[in-house]
Amino acid sequence: MTAPEHPPAHVEPQASLRTIAREWTRIGVTGFGGPPAHIALLRRLVVERRRWLDARAFEDANAACSLLPGPASTQMAIFCAYRAGGPAGAIVGGLAFVVPAVVAILALSVLFLAHAPPDWVRGTGAGAGAAVAAVAAHAARGLIGPSFARAHTQRARLARWSAYVLAGALAAVLIGPWLVLVLLACGAVETAIRVTPASPPAVTLAGAVHAGGLGALAWTALKIGALAFGGGFVIIPLMQGDAVHTYHWMSNAQFLSAVALGQITPGPVVATVAAVGYAAYGIGGGVLAAAIAFVPSFAFVLLGGRRFDAVREDGRARAFLDGAGPAAIGAILGAAVTLARVLPDAWQFGVLAAAAVALLVLRRGVVATLVAAGSIGAIVALAGGPLP
Repeated sequence: MTAPEHPPAHVEPQASLRTIAREWTRIGVTGFGGPPAHIALLRRLVVERRRWLDARAFEDANAACSLLPGPASTQMAIFCAYRAGGPAGAIVGGLAFVVPAVVAILALSVLFLAHAPPDWVRGTGAGAGAAVAAVAAHAARGLIGPSFARAHTQRARLARWSAYVLAGALAAVLIGPWLVLVLLACGAVETAIRVTPASPPAVTLAGAVHAGGLGALAWTALKIGALAFGGGFVIIPLMQGDAVHTYHWMSNAQFLSAVALGQITPGPVVATVAAVGYAAYGIGGGVLAAAIAFVPSFAFVLLGGRRFDAVREDGRARAFLDGAGPAAIGAILGAAVTLARVLPDAWQFGVLAAAAVALLVLRRGVVATLVAAGSIGAIVALAGGPLP
């Protein structure tokens, strides 16, 4: 068996910063479809076309990124740039991957989250937002199969897996802003059970900011970027509780529109936090929220990129993810419930049902489904139908 490739202590740049900026920008602009599409595009670039990494090193790095909190595909993009161009390459490549999504989200937020947008814009947002719950269920279905397959070999482990999924779902529905504590607790319990001596990863949590203001926005963004195990739709209950219910930065209808914007734009879904920041404090708030949410991903790679193999092979890290991971899947299922129950108009439930059939039965693409749902909403608005 061939030993896994271990990066040298000092990564020698294999590509110029100009090349990295060009290639990672291309992925950031064309990366529709979420993490699976991002990983496929990265593999095609760094393994097949440029041969900056071999296939085994790429797979090991991808597995290590899945063990870290935050947006895994973003961390993978930064790590691949790190291996191609060193620390400077990681910064340039990571920004090239992230910035297009943030810019697109902020530009669309100006249109869709305006105080008095045209009716057709409100209708488009309401239609696309109505389909978001089906998109969450679709995302959960894609994750639950592999996770279940890893757990079902042992009866006791399967029972714990089921409990973690249930805990995550209930937390997303009932205590959204504090979901991260449940994710951490599930990971700690699984670590304590499987690792001797019991020594779950140490995590220090800052107290929640109750006074609002930029501190509250910063805390919301930090939870999303540094503590959201599972990434993707796990961020929804974390954002919704703060943005809608605690600080009232946006309405439920605006939040649904923001989540839809994060799905139809290329690049990382976590860029949705820029829309929350915009709703709170305008363009400056959007930039601040995005910066805070993505900084942990850069830090993980720049500080620990040379130890990614060790992260993957560490028993405590794997045990922790085996607890937090199923809870994150449950949280995505819970997010589908929370998103569906805030729909105010009957026609939106019809759009949701149609989107569920398209995604879960007919297996249509997420972007195409959201565009179709938004088009239905625009038609409803132009026909004089009710709008949230």
